[in-house]
Amino acid sequence: MNGKKTPATLAAGAAKMLKKDWQLIALVIPALVFIVVFSYAPMYGVQIAFRKYNAIGGISGSPWVGFNQFVKFFQSYQFTRVLRNTISLSVYGLLAGFPIPIMLALALNCCPFRKFTKTVQMTTYAPYFISVVVLVGMVMQFLSPKFGVVNNAIKALGGEEVLFMGVPRYFSSIYVWSGIWQGMGWSAVIYIAALSSIDPTLHEAAIVDGATRFKRVIHIDIPGLVPTIVILLILSAGQIMNVGFEKVYLMQNNMNLEFSEVISTYVYKVSLAAGMPDFSYGAAIGLFNSAVNLALILGVNAVAKKYSGGGLF
Repeated sequence: MNGKKTPATLAAGAAKMLKKDWQLIALVIPALVFIVVFSYAPMYGVQIAFRKYNAIGGISGSPWVGFNQFVKFFQSYQFTRVLRNTISLSVYGLLAGFPIPIMLALALNCCPFRKFTKTVQMTTYAPYFISVVVLVGMVMQFLSPKFGVVNNAIKALGGEEVLFMGVPRYFSSIYVWSGIWQGMGWSAVIYIAALSSIDPTLHEAAIVDGATRFKRVIHIDIPGLVPTIVILLILSAGQIMNVGFEKVYLMQNNMNLEFSEVISTYVYKVSLAAGMPDFSYGAAIGLFNSAVNLALILGVNAVAKKYSGGGLF
């Protein structure tokens, strides 16, 4: 009578929907099961970070130690170094690498020569499919002191060969710029798709008004990319603490360890590669890493919603 739905009414509506759309629901069930099994069920293991885990007692049988593992990490002499390296590599990669796919997409979109555009797009897109192992192998060959192209060019110009992989201060630039070279073509595809969705009548009207190509890029193309840029920036900011383990670990050596030891490689060494692996310590570091990423993505999303009017959620 007052418009409120009773439990019986809700149950009847659910039964009616189930009978009507059971095919669609059946299609969704495998995806839901996948999410539950691989995303929610493993959360049971998060408590390892708050226990002194041992294989005999299992997760629930291991003694509870609260935040002791987190305190141990915060007081570790490695804490400052791995946190600094992780943040510096991610921020460096974000500042240097985020604008390049945007500029590449704008340049390709402005180019009037379609064959040249497709050639450049394919050339920049192809490196994305190179495996991390192969990419690191290529980098080491290019920078080899004896046979590398870079050192050969330096010696040809009268300089002395440089052991790039052994100089700690070079590690960040090698890591970041090799990643930009590999991923800029893939990232540009998203922006090219966004540019193709801009209403062409806006450009036609601008041409009639006498706007140059540069002015149309500034006042039409870039504003059209802003929603996509905001979303990708939020997602990128949420991954600041997640520096790729495989690439860093493969490029890492005793000479550059000062700048190459990041959270992911440190977790691997203390929780898996150590003689007496400490799973609880590694889980605590991983949980701390995830908590920081969550805080970053929420913060950047709030700022984006405040200043641009749009966000990820």
